[in-house]
Amino acid sequence: MKATDVTQANIRQSNFGSGADLAEALADRVADALAMAITQRGKATLAVSGGNTPRAFFAALSRREIDWDKVTVTLVDERMVAPAHERSNHRLASLFLLQNRAAEAGFVPLYNRNGDAAAVAQAASQAIDALALPLDVVVLGMGTDGHTASFFPGGTTLGAVTDPECRQSVMTIEAPGAGEPRLTLTLPRIVEAGLIVLHIEGDEKQAVLAKALEAGAEAEMPVRAVLHHAGTPVEIYWAP
Repeated sequence: MKATDVTQANIRQSNFGSGADLAEALADRVADALAMAITQRGKATLAVSGGNTPRAFFAALSRREIDWDKVTVTLVDERMVAPAHERSNHRLASLFLLQNRAAEAGFVPLYNRNGDAAAVAQAASQAIDALALPLDVVVLGMGTDGHTASFFPGGTTLGAVTDPECRQSVMTIEAPGAGEPRLTLTLPRIVEAGLIVLHIEGDEKQAVLAKALEAGAEAEMPVRAVLHHAGTPVEIYWAP
């Protein structure tokens, strides 16, 4: 893994006074990127992350006036749980994003109940590969351990999922900090996106980001893999 730092050319950070202000601004940014993709090629793709942080952003984005029937939404990562499970990212997206105007969007889940983990990952990869790649927008979160997507430190397949040459779009990963086994987009699918956003809130996350921007191994703080390999500057949205 690389042990380099990230130059300021690789990031663009926007700070906001509150999570509510961030949510509205990020909704505008993502909606504009999706609208541009629709204008250019008639359709757009968006991959989103789970957790509590993006809920206000999801709600704001769901009200934006774009041609949602031309947008396909998918997930950056997912737990190996049914869509009705309280920790399912599918459920989170359904409750907070695929509502209001965004109810017209298409949705491509990562998890299905058919087969073992390898079979589920293979089916998810095929579903992602069937989209118009590269993805137009990827919105990431970050944990206090430096993980993003399901790139967890110590993960069973961390080396493979963060390999810039990985040929599979979705893989499984297990790690002590992950809880359930996970499905995750691999690094190439994330870093080739037209717009890559890292959405973080709180002073603790800002401190973690500052450390990730220092020199160090990607395996130690896997968010570094995205920061190192992104094909376009990562846009960081932060609020206290």
